[in-house]
Parts: sequence; structure tokens; C-alpha cells
Amino acid sequence: MSSLKLPSAPNAGLFKQGYTSHQSEDGIVHRNIQAVREIASMVRTSVGPSGRNKIVVNHLQKIFLTSDAGTILRELDIVHPVVKVIVMASQQQEAEMGDASNLVVVLAGELLNQAEELVRIGMSTAEIVQGYELALKYALEALDKQQLTEIDDIADRKQLARILQPVIAAKQHGIEDLLAEHVADAVSYVLPKDPKKFNVDNVRVVKIMGSSIESSMVIKGMVFNSEPEGSVKRATNAKVAVFTCPVDISQTETKGTVLLHNAKEMLDFSKGEETQVEDMVKELVENSGVKVIIAGGGIGALALHYLNRYGVLVFKVGSKFDLQRLCRVTGAAPIPRLGAPTADELGLIDLIETEEIGGDRVTVFKQEDTTTRTATIVLRGATQNMLDDVERAVDDGVNAVKALTKNSSVVPGAGASEIDIAEAVVAQGERTSGTLQYAIKKFGLAFEVIPRTLAENAGLDTVEVISKLYALHSRGVPAGVDINFEDTAAKTGTLNTKENGIFDIYLAKRSAIELATTAACTVLNVDQIIMAKRAGGPQIPQQRADWDQD
Repeated sequence: MSSLKLPSAPNAGLFKQGYTSHQSEDGIVHRNIQAVREIASMVRTSVGPSGRNKIVVNHLQKIFLTSDAGTILRELDIVHPVVKVIVMASQQQEAEMGDASNLVVVLAGELLNQAEELVRIGMSTAEIVQGYELALKYALEALDKQQLTEIDDIADRKQLARILQPVIAAKQHGIEDLLAEHVADAVSYVLPKDPKKFNVDNVRVVKIMGSSIESSMVIKGMVFNSEPEGSVKRATNAKVAVFTCPVDISQTETKGTVLLHNAKEMLDFSKGEETQVEDMVKELVENSGVKVIIAGGGIGALALHYLNRYGVLVFKVGSKFDLQRLCRVTGAAPIPRLGAPTADELGLIDLIETEEIGGDRVTVFKQEDTTTRTATIVLRGATQNMLDDVERAVDDGVNAVKALTKNSSVVPGAGASEIDIAEAVVAQGERTSGTLQYAIKKFGLAFEVIPRTLAENAGLDTVEVISKLYALHSRGVPAGVDINFEDTAAKTGTLNTKENGIFDIYLAKRSAIELATTAACTVLNVDQIIMAKRAGGPQIPQQRADWDQD
């Protein structure tokens, strides 16, 4: 009988071969914080209007040139499980609010940074988490106190454009005025009577290369980068039928052989098919008065010939989402069968025409009345990367409007609200007894990271700017970081956010603070990481690109 063999290494024989385990004795907390610090420092340089761009080449070799943290983190293939927690919190912010995803990562990174100092002096992570959760309440109370309800009417274009300018400037500094006006115009066209029912999907973006960003415009309705199929290119006050099936005669399931005896039989062979297609088109046009057909499937050559003869505009849409939007614009119902539509299934469009924008021929579906169901922002620019980045800024602006429809409150921007929160939370920490005060004060100090980063990215003296901001806030001035710092003698690097109209959306900021704190506390609560071996065999060696060259 052999003696019981004890495992020599920890967990040996417990897990399957290939498992890795990192424990608190190995300094896992410090290593987790270090990993989060790296990702936070990566996106930190992209914060604010002076933020730098990153070039990210994803696994499909697509190039992204952007300062948008949501896009950067989405395209990076991150494998560290703790960093994934922070990235998931940022993605949740992007999905809920469409903005301030950068704030989540930077703030969570700084909260963990401050927590590391507390761990070093001997505080347990449980105490730090408890202190942070208490400090979060103080921070949200401080944020609630500085609410400024600025927007009385979201449909007011001027007020809306003023609130959207700082949101868009964070991504596209220099053209925020133009883009904010375009977004405000597009939103005012599609805003329903009850603003809470506003749907971000109703504002579309079409990118057309060429010219400059100043040539961008807003169109009531929809724009497509393709032309109608037939020879009819224009229609006004037209009845519209939307078919999700192919506009063609149905093919038989079985194959057959036809024996032709003479030339006459050969000439008459396709007559039946032609008559059938013509009758179908005639029924469509004469019975229901359809002038425009939108097809989600294919269009047969014979059907197109007769549709042209009867003066019907035929437009093909490849995307089912665009087909749904067109149904919304025209008020038509999608029809899955080919035949004359009923009155309820028909839609109406004021104008369909083909225009030339730059070198591209585009089809424009316009609804001329004051409110339309969809508006399109046509963006122009020199490069595809630039257009993609401007589109991301426009998306942030439209999502900001969605947040404003839920709560129209705004707070001072440019780092002003963060300084207020830092001051209030540190003061609460001073009044708290016991070891929790250290965690509460560190939580407050973490908020300095936003004004400090804005100042750093703008090339200012961070220590001087932070001290001036605290001095101005103690006098009741809602001061923020002035990124347009030009003359050292005349300017101080600070500005009055209220006078300069620089605001952040209250709901987005509140959500970001809550998500960042929750993510940081989740990371601090981790004391062991157990990772299984990755599935799959060894990597297949890739073929050399120059394999066929000598």
C-alpha cells in the first residue's frame, strides 16, 4: 500500500493542468491596481478638448483614429479580467448615457490609485470599500446641490445648441459650434410632443467624402448613398409601397424541359411571363396609385422594365434597419407579399430626388412639413477617419439630448463640479471619526484628477490651476479649467463656467460617478484570480505575405 502523496505546490492536483492562480499573498491587489492604472493612463491623455488622439488597429486590421474612450476600449482586445470589469463599467455608461465613458475609467483608476496608498499604510480593503461607499453618498449630495436647471424647453434650438457645445467640444474642439447647431436642428425636426419619447435612432448620419466640415447640412428625411434602380429619378407627393420580398415573379420549385417546334413558339415562349408581370405592375399602379416602390429584396429585370414604363420610381434598400426607418419616415407598412397594397399599408412622401453631393450621387427622401419622423445630418470631410470621428461626436451630442429629456439639469463643466465634490467630500471626511476618514478623504481627492488632467492636456501648470480653482470655489465662483490659455500675464488658466456657458449634463455625471465607484470597489474586493487554460490547440502559423516571391 503506497503512502498518501501530498501535493508539493499550492493547488497542485486540485485543478486541471494549465490553471493559474494569483492570491493576496502574491500582492494581487497591487497588481490589479497596476493593471487598471495602465488602462486609465492610456485614455487619460484623451480627456477633454485638448485630449490627444489614439490610432487603434483592431484584430481585423481596421484603423481607428479617435480620442473617444468608448471606441478605444471597445476595439482593444483586453484579456486582463480585472481591467475588463472597468471596461464593462465604461461600456455601460456609453450604452446608458452615450457620454462620459472616459470619466468612468479615469475616475475608477484614480480611486484605485488612492486606495493603494491606504493599503500600503495598513488599511484593509474592506475598510476602504466601506469608506468609499459612504463617500459616494456625500459626493452625490454635493453634486445634487450644484444642479442648475438651464434648459426650460428642449425644443429651443439656441438653448440646446449651447448645452451641446461642451459635449461635442470634448471630441471635436474648434468645430463644436457648427456641429452643435446641426444636432440641435436635427433634434428639433424629430422631437415628439412628449420629449421623453425622443428616439436617438431618428437622427441619422451620412458621411460623404470631399469638401470641408463647413459644407455639412441637415436634411428633413433620409439620405442614401445610392441611386434609384430604374430611369425614374424623381417623385413628388407620392404614394409609397414598401415590399420586404423581391419585386419579381416567383420561381417554380421544380425544373422542367420545354420542347420548341418552330420559331413562332420560340417568340411566344416568354409572352405569358411578360403578360403576368405587366398585369402585376398595372394592378399596383392603377388600383392603389403607387408612384414609389421600395424593395427590401431583389428587383427582376422584367419587373423593372414595366415599372419604368408606368413611371414608378424603384429604390432598393439592402439593410432591414434602413427599411424600418423608411417605413417610419413615409408611414408605410412593410408588405411581405407582392400585390396591390391596401390604403393602410401605403405611405406618403413629399419629395424623392437624386442629388449630387460632391462627386457622389445620393437619393434624398424629404418630408417638407415642420416635424418629420427622421432627420439626417450629412457630414463632409477630407478623410474617412476624420468623418468617422466627427460621427462619434455627433452621436455623443444626440445621446446627450436623450439624457436631457430624462432630466434637464446641468452642472458646471470644465472640472468645476469635480472640485466642488472634492471639497465637500474631504470636509465630510474631516468630520468623520475612526479609520474611515482616511478612505473618505482619499475618495474626495480622487476627483481632482479631472481638472488636473484637463490642465495637463492643455499644457498648464496643474498645481497652480488646482490651487486657484480651490481659492475661487471657496469664494462661491463656479470656476473651471480654461483650456484656451494663451497669455500668461492676462490669463490664469481658470474661467467662470456659468458666464462662459460650459456645462456638463447632470445625469451623465451622476451615472459615471456611481459606475466608477462600483467598479473600483469591485476590484478592491478581489483577493484571488483563478484562471483556466484557454480553450483550443496551438496557434496555426500564418502564411508569410511574400511566400510567392523570390
